[in-house]
Amino acid sequence: MRRLDPSVTTGEADGAGPAECPYCGSTDTEREHPKGPSLCRSMHFCHGCEEPFERMA
Repeated sequence: MRRLDPSVTTGEADGAGPAECPYCGSTDTEREHPKGPSLCRSMHFCHGCEEPFERMA
């Protein structure tokens, strides 16, 4: 089982709903960490294809 960063809140901060996976198109995703490599990106994980991905804010 994947352990999530404790600073992650549920839902999306911008109110746009769950992120869509760029690999399989699934919206069964969750934000793993609110900060990515830069302030405008966040890290997500897709439960459909089990791949991590970044989302631009």
